[in-house]
Amino acid sequence: MEDRIQSSAPSALGGGGRPALRVRTISQGSQYSAALRTRPRARESMYVQGYRPRFGRARRQRRVKAIPTMRTFSVLVGVIGLGCTASFACGSSLTTDDDAGTPSPSATTTTTSTSPTTPSPSTSVPSDRRDASPPAPADAAPADAAQADAASAVATASCKVAPPAGTPRAPALPAYAGTCPTLVAAPGYTEITSSGASRRFLVYKPTSPVAGEKLPVVFLWHWLGGSPEDVASKLEVQASVDARRFVAVVPSPKGDALFRWPFEATQSQARVDEEAKCFDDMLACVGQALPVEKECVSSVGVSAGALWTAQLATVRSERLASMVSISGGVGDVVRPWTTTPHRLPALVLWGGASDSYPSQVPIMNFDRASKKLESSLATDGHFFLECVHNCGHAVPPFDAPPTGGLVFDPVWRFVLDHPYWLGAGQSPYTTGALPTAMPTWCAKGQGSATPRPANAVCP
Repeated sequence: MEDRIQSSAPSALGGGGRPALRVRTISQGSQYSAALRTRPRARESMYVQGYRPRFGRARRQRRVKAIPTMRTFSVLVGVIGLGCTASFACGSSLTTDDDAGTPSPSATTTTTSTSPTTPSPSTSVPSDRRDASPPAPADAAPADAAQADAASAVATASCKVAPPAGTPRAPALPAYAGTCPTLVAAPGYTEITSSGASRRFLVYKPTSPVAGEKLPVVFLWHWLGGSPEDVASKLEVQASVDARRFVAVVPSPKGDALFRWPFEATQSQARVDEEAKCFDDMLACVGQALPVEKECVSSVGVSAGALWTAQLATVRSERLASMVSISGGVGDVVRPWTTTPHRLPALVLWGGASDSYPSQVPIMNFDRASKKLESSLATDGHFFLECVHNCGHAVPPFDAPPTGGLVFDPVWRFVLDHPYWLGAGQSPYTTGALPTAMPTWCAKGQGSATPRPANAVCP
């Protein structure tokens, strides 16, 4: 699902290398054909600012306006090749005092951090968060006081805060059916057997451990032409886990899915369940080796990885505290959303009306898919942020982070602010303004964001 990219090699289409392939499709009763000439696959990194790859010359006898069938989708992407890498949308960053640190297992009061690496107790609400609900009057009825306490707990929620009494809890971490491998420090791969297949993944943990802390876990799923190493580089993962205190797990695909992850409508439920079981196995072994916080396990996906993240959320909502979809979605050639037992908060971010892939013969419309995901989330009662820029399937136009900040702080901020114990539709962002780490083109709920002007400069 990749579009605007940085290239260190020739683009994936156009020019010599292989003979022209004529593809015939039938859509809405009419026949269309396109001649596509391909180049050899090329390893490409994600972006160059301002660079827009040429996906080759395409002669079309008639313009395809109908939504492609799944077969057309598969054939065209097969022609394009898996050497293309995804462009994607992501966040600007600001460093804030409450972004870092994790709770002590015995913590019973709200805690925030004044340092990215050294948590310190505090009962105040950070200045860039909306104000907490005012305390109940002294003569308030016990029920009113309890309601005020609950509202205050939600307003100050984060993975650094001990879950309040009576709130939901994530189930125990899954158990691995076998002996977990010894975790290998990234950039080395940890190899594991899951559902009879050999799988591997990268694990990033803070360089300097803090005694007694429990670390949130963030799974990161890469784009179509990317790799776990690309994710680690682009998202500055090691610097992020050191500063924001979490464990990052970056899986490598099995290799049998055309689009790397099994999200397309033609995938069987058995294959989806197999990939979800691999998620369980990785989480089980990471949790066995490291002091992780089961109440703060999140999934973040980019492009093809975001399409898979939505599918993972439907089958593992009971384990996920939150999800982030960066140019993803559901519907059309992608499996639909299904109602989840746990309503998890979501960050849904994409590049506006022009967010599609590829540009010459669009077969995946991320604008439509993201809106369909939002509609499903709204129907089911999930809280979500909508973030819409104007740069299509490309690098989003975030401001450069300040000194000490991280480019992807908005993503880390969102997942670390939304622990599992929040109830359906609850978020610390429900009342008041969004944290200053969030871009101005993000807002709460479907259709609420004000996209950047169409004439605004894109990276």
